Amino acid sequence: MRIQIITAGTYGSVAPYTGLGHRLLAEGHRVELVTHARYTEAAGCCGLPTRALATDPFEQLLAVYAGLGPSPGSLRGLYAMGHASRSAVTGLVDAVIEAVDDKADLILLSTLAAPIGNVVAEYHRIPSAGVYLQPEEPTTAFPPCVMHLRPEARANRVLGRAVNLGFDTLYGAANRRVHARLGLPRRSTARLRRRRHGIQWPVWHGFSPAVVPRPPDWRPGLYVTGYWWPHVCPEWTPPAELTDFLDAGPAPVCVGFGSMMPRPAEELGDIAVRALRRAGLRGVVQSGRAGLSVAGDDIVTVGGMPHAWLFPRMAAVVHHAGAGTTAAGLRAGVPAVPVPVMTDQPWWSSRLVRLGVSPGVLPHARLSAERLAAALRRVTDDPGYRQRATDLAERIGREDGSGQVARAIAARLG
Repeated sequence: MRIQIITAGTYGSVAPYTGLGHRLLAEGHRVELVTHARYTEAAGCCGLPTRALATDPFEQLLAVYAGLGPSPGSLRGLYAMGHASRSAVTGLVDAVIEAVDDKADLILLSTLAAPIGNVVAEYHRIPSAGVYLQPEEPTTAFPPCVMHLRPEARANRVLGRAVNLGFDTLYGAANRRVHARLGLPRRSTARLRRRRHGIQWPVWHGFSPAVVPRPPDWRPGLYVTGYWWPHVCPEWTPPAELTDFLDAGPAPVCVGFGSMMPRPAEELGDIAVRALRRAGLRGVVQSGRAGLSVAGDDIVTVGGMPHAWLFPRMAAVVHHAGAGTTAAGLRAGVPAVPVPVMTDQPWWSSRLVRLGVSPGVLPHARLSAERLAAALRRVTDDPGYRQRATDLAERIGREDGSGQVARAIAARLG
């Protein structure tokens, strides 16, 4: 079977699909991962075919967010983010239309690609399905994933519908463009959502039921499979500087913010160094998109590397709580100090606290050396956080998320 996986966004929105893609390859399928050009080389490791989307509008979105400084929640910030988000998703239309293989047997679509890719797949009469890293369907069990977690309540479903309405509005211009480009009678994004619901369009969710159980009020066709772990090249080796540092003392704390740039690099680096030293801890700082660069006898800076190798060697992790990084920390069985920046990150942060593997959320706007040091002392001094993280990691380790998707595809289309 010829399968395309189409995803867009940051590298955290790409990495899990490398693991899913390799699993589908191992099952005998012909698989192609479609994503932004800057990720195709890394994503195509060990023989996974890739195709580059013609444009990367999310570069502009991240640049706009970085330029807002400490006030992304202001009226000006919300307007700027809304405008940049609409431009980003509209910019995806031509890229997805050009990337879709009209000879594919199945197209798997990430959350951001789905509203566009589903229309293109239907145009070519190709079956499609969702492969989401976050829950999107409204439920009473929890609020939508752009909000902090709150207890189960009917209001959560109302909030979920409201957020989906906003999401559909965000895709309005993109939806008009994709229908015009394909010469189709236009259907609203809300109508398309209702149609997906009515035909029970399948969506597989790549997170653990031990972390987010499947809500009982979800419609049929929505599945929680377990995580799809990023592929790690067997030939990868860690830099000698890092292994020497790890061997020279007790387990350090990893500090990294992935694709996020919540503060200028110098300021973030200074906060990390002062917090680690105030807490009496060694540190491994990941440079990330912000370009952090600090050094000392007790701190080392590293570039991108597999979290599956790095995190199990840490005493704790400080991160932005993106879906992929959150998953990696849980898999490693290490406690976390989440510093959320945007979108689903506050939601995953709250989930970490509820699971008992984090002492609390430290929003990036309140980040300081003093607050970070206090959180680090708490999470490393109390063995309960490590024990709960270890127990949860054992449960997650027994799951086979990619295998569940592979078996479901074989059952549906085999």
